[in-house]
This record gives sequence, C-alpha cells and structure tokens, in this order.
Amino acid sequence: MQTVYVETSVISHAAARLSRVSRVAVLQHEARQWWEECRPNYRVVTSQFVVDEASLGDPDAVARRLKMLADVEIMPTSELLHGVAEQLIRSASIPQAARIDALHVASAAIGGVNYLVTQNFAHIANAVTIRTIYGVLDRLGLGPLLICTPVEFLGGLDDGQE
Repeated sequence: MQTVYVETSVISHAAARLSRVSRVAVLQHEARQWWEECRPNYRVVTSQFVVDEASLGDPDAVARRLKMLADVEIMPTSELLHGVAEQLIRSASIPQAARIDALHVASAAIGGVNYLVTQNFAHIANAVTIRTIYGVLDRLGLGPLLICTPVEFLGGLDDGQE
C-alpha cells in the first residue's frame, strides 16, 4: 500500500465550516472528498508539525481537526529533518518565514512516503517552486516524492470527455 503524508492545509480545509468564499469552499469540498474517498486506499501519515499546527486557533475548529487526525500515524522525527528543511530554504524554494512548510516537505521526503498531499499553493504545491524542491530532494538522494493536491487524486473536474 502506498503512503501519503497529509499536510495541515488539507486537514484544515476538510474540518472547517463551509466558507462563503467560493474559491475556499471548492478547496474544502476537494479536501473532504479526498479524505472520504481516497484516504482509505492509502497508508496515511503525518508529522507532529501538522498536529501542532492543527492544535492552534478556535477551540471548536481545533477539536474537529484533531478528531480527523486521531487515527493518522505520526511519523518519527529524524536528525536529518532540520538540515533538509534548511537546504529547501537556502535554495530559495521555500522562504525562511515559511520554515514549517519546509519541515513538512522534509518530513515526507525523509519518511520515504510516495505522496505529500497539500493545498498549500504558496510554498509547496506551487508551479514555480516545485521544480526547485524536487531538485533539492534529488541532490540529497531523497525521493521519489510526488507533491500533489487532493483534486489530483480525485481526477479533477469532469470535462465530459471519456
């Protein structure tokens, strides 16, 4: 069974109350659909970083997020983790201010997972930075890791083509 590292943005969108902002509501729908339909087909793991992020904010939202994470395996940390994250930051793929995002990528890569599922388009699932992220991981001998979004698992929108 292949392994998926679930990043905080997916948990946050899946657990959140439906947004009035249509763009956000779409992300929420995709996260929930992935959680319900795709998650059972994979070994799903996460890191303590996700648990820590999910534990911040409104108490009701925190409770919903942590309930979702209750049966998700927490990957062990590695001494290599902060070094890999630092390489991702130095490469200019992920800014220092978003160090937690570098730690998510590093956790997934060091953990040897097949996929990192995210809805973080600013620093992780970003067409501009993803090539640099893959380049750093390749140079460090980490991979193959595929960074993707829930909709990529779901097959996207039905465009009417068979």
